Order: sequence, then structure tokens, then C-alpha cells
Amino acid sequence: MTAEDEVLEALRRHRIVAIVRAPDAGTALRRARDLLAAGLRVVEISLTTPGAWTAIESLAEECAGRDDVTIGVGTVLSPADAARAAAAGARFVIAPTLDRSVIAAARDGGLAAIPGCATPTEMWRATRWGATAVKIFPATLWTPRALAGVLEALPDLRCVPTGGIGPDDVDTWVAAGALAVGIGSALTRPAVSDPSRPEPPR
Repeated sequence: MTAEDEVLEALRRHRIVAIVRAPDAGTALRRARDLLAAGLRVVEISLTTPGAWTAIESLAEECAGRDDVTIGVGTVLSPADAARAAAAGARFVIAPTLDRSVIAAARDGGLAAIPGCATPTEMWRATRWGATAVKIFPATLWTPRALAGVLEALPDLRCVPTGGIGPDDVDTWVAAGALAVGIGSALTRPAVSDPSRPEPPR
């Protein structure tokens, strides 16, 4: 199975990309482990984290051979970072922007590419350039109803809305046609809990 097929299958099954941003590599690694322990299975560590590569390489090594876990790198802005993500053992790269050279570098490295897009034109262009899916970013500029309307005209788009989305929003976006959603701070602050279980009474 190619990385693209693997990532698409993981996104369809789990519907959430858990995004890790942290003040340092050690914290990022601990948060990623917490997310996995809570039942999340698609985890992205953002390069905005100081020392991110240390955390990414460690997490990829820990998860090597686990068919149920898919690790990616976020905030990938250059072909060099896409190539390094492949070398580190990641299976996908995500970017907040649309850059054809990053998509090409990811594909050359055998990775799934998910660039950031804000308009239907960008989404369609990204798909034609070989993107596996598109990150609708920031999703706060969109609504599930707007996404559903775009997908009526462009049904082949695979969209991953990200930015300002919480666990309670997942079903609404998926019902509108999203392949999955990206969730960051809503999962990692103040603590991670299993999103499939109700919160205990306080």
C-alpha cells in the first residue's frame, strides 16, 4: 500500500488529524504519546515546535511497524522539509499554504501531501498538482454548509478543514463531506481524553 493510500484510509477511518504544537520537543513527544494513548491514530507534529524533528523522529521510531498509527509532519513550507519528513519516517506532510514544489517533493519522497487552501480554485489547483487531499485553512472562514456547496460542484475534492475546530464539530463537518478534520489545542489543552468517551461529571 502506498503512503497516499495508507493516509487516505486512515483519514476515512479515524476522521481526525491530531495536531501537536508545543514549546519544545520533549513536550511535543509527550503530547503525541498522550494522544495515541487516548485513541487518536493520525498524529501530526508541527514544525513550529522548537526541536520538532527530534520529536518527529522519535515518535516515528516508536510507532514503526504499527499499522494502526499514521504519523505526519505539519507546517511544511519547503521541499527540503518535505524530503526530511520522508527520511524521518513520516507518512504525510501538511502545509498551511499551497506550494507546488512542496507537493512535488512530498510525492517524490513517497509521502501523501495535504497543502493548505482557502478557496475552491486553490483546492482544485492543488488536486491537479498531485495533492492527496487539501487542508481547508483556516476553517473559521468556512462553514460546513459552504463546504457541502463546493463539493456539489467539485465532488472529487478530499477536504480536511483545520483551524478552530473541536471534537464536538467533527460529525457536522464529516456530514458536510469533509474527509477528516484537523484539531489542535482542543485536544491537547489542558489534557487529552478519549474523544469517544463522555467527560465524567464534575
